[in-house]
Amino acid sequence: MLAFIPTSLFLVLFCLSVREDRRRFRNAVLFGLTLLSLSVALLLQARHLPDGLAMMIYTLVFLVPVFGVVALGVFLVANGLAMIKKEGRRPANLLSGLLGVAVFGMLFFVWSVARINVSPAYQAFVLAVLLLSGYVSFLFLCFLAYAVLYGRIKVRGNVDFVVMLGSGLIGGERVSPLLASRLRKGLEIHNAQVARGGPAPILLTSGGQGPDEKLPESTAMSRWLIQQGAPVWHIQEENRSCTTDENLHFSHEMMTAGKAGYRCVVVTNNFHAFRAAMTARRAGVSGQVLGSPTAKYFWPSATIREFVAVFWEHRTVNLSICAALTVLGVSAGLTR
Repeated sequence: MLAFIPTSLFLVLFCLSVREDRRRFRNAVLFGLTLLSLSVALLLQARHLPDGLAMMIYTLVFLVPVFGVVALGVFLVANGLAMIKKEGRRPANLLSGLLGVAVFGMLFFVWSVARINVSPAYQAFVLAVLLLSGYVSFLFLCFLAYAVLYGRIKVRGNVDFVVMLGSGLIGGERVSPLLASRLRKGLEIHNAQVARGGPAPILLTSGGQGPDEKLPESTAMSRWLIQQGAPVWHIQEENRSCTTDENLHFSHEMMTAGKAGYRCVVVTNNFHAFRAAMTARRAGVSGQVLGSPTAKYFWPSATIREFVAVFWEHRTVNLSICAALTVLGVSAGLTR
């Protein structure tokens, strides 16, 4: 049972961290370390189990990830083609397809080292790439798994504000389907609270006017809400922000001015919810972030973009670790 001590330790740290604040990225890492240490512990204990159960554990730990990687590569390439077809060839729309190609590239590197007599320099290169890929993949899986958990948060009790984060307008003046999803979710929260007899929360639309927009996003959002039946006197606009950081910073200022001990819910799309939650924590916003539905084909590329942004936000630590892994991989490869 000693093999499960690391798992128990990581699980306790994860629970304590989540209890302190659900909106920290370290929660995602601790969750990933809990699952990773559990896998190692199960492997160490498998030899003491009946053959059938041991085989099940070996399959789960080894074969499922291998087939999962291949399936993931196929899925990402197919999604990349769908993104190009539906959204065009902009660089941001190529992310899932490029990642799928990278997955098969990594499989080729592994196969080439195992099956072909290659030079020590090539082995060093492949080992360094594998270590870097392993680290980034681990962080991505941590981010993805915890983002799914975080997205299951439910609103409990009454809130004073429902903050809806803006995004680009169609033709510079019309709410996009992506933004409409956020507004619809925010209005549902407002109406549900009123229906159960609670005080009507303020619908706070947050978004300034971009250089290609004819009006502030917050104004377009307010008009959409009014068209859907929201009372005008329940709506406030934050029209200065141009980024998510500014959305939450300026909204926090307005909410604090309205009620010092306010409680709020922030609404964005589901792929953006966890990163927005981390931003909300830094801005001092008192409330959790909820995600609204997103088109299934759009979700993978959008999630990858969110992870890249989170990775870069912690670039000092991440790049230092990547540099150390590169040196380790090259050194180990050249000394084999």
